[in-house]
Amino acid sequence: MPRVLVVEDDPDIARIVALLLARSNYQVERAGDGRSGLRAVFESKPDLVVLDIGLPGMDGLDALERIRDLSDVPVLLLSARDQESDKIRGLRAGADDYLTKPFTNGELVARVEALLRRARPAQWAERVYDDGTLRIDPMARLVHVDEREVSLTPIEFRLLNTLTRNAGVTLSSRKLLAEAWEDPTGIGADRVKFTVLRLRRKLGWDDSASSPIESVRGVGYRYRPPAQSRHRVQSGTTGHAER
Repeated sequence: MPRVLVVEDDPDIARIVALLLARSNYQVERAGDGRSGLRAVFESKPDLVVLDIGLPGMDGLDALERIRDLSDVPVLLLSARDQESDKIRGLRAGADDYLTKPFTNGELVARVEALLRRARPAQWAERVYDDGTLRIDPMARLVHVDEREVSLTPIEFRLLNTLTRNAGVTLSSRKLLAEAWEDPTGIGADRVKFTVLRLRRKLGWDDSASSPIESVRGVGYRYRPPAQSRHRVQSGTTGHAER
């Protein structure tokens, strides 16, 4: 049975949603706040998350942002806010659908069915990325280079996390904009370039010839684990890298 995680702090709503989904042959797990929901997302790796926006402590949008550091699992947002701006913000933050309270039983189940029908198998990040030089803990949002903790902005963290999750793969500026910026509308490729330069400086990888974060001319950027980057420099092959 498909596994659905319901993150909702109102016990009555959580119970109703869980009952409806269980009757529709879904395996349901519940969490009552954003932090416990985030832990459940990583530990149980559900097929879909039903996530309330108005959660205590870490709200739903903050939790969604952190979920996107871990996985592309489908997320259905629930909210009592019905303004268009709230819906746009939720979708741009990474939600796959948005359902306003109060909702009918049939609509909730239909939206869950539609999301699961369209979804491909979710990809999941490792709990901790560690290549011997760079260490990233997505759950705690901690970054260390050679055991030195590095403080990054949310965008810088998402950019680095996206690059390392796709290590060795060249990602276009458009792809990175979609992954790292909550609202990429009107933001050009130069924004990615300058953020990459700032990220390199913070990580201590200013030298473009040896930086594990490579610029690939006319295409985008890729991350190579430091051992591979050192080998590339020593062998004299740059792969058309540029600053």
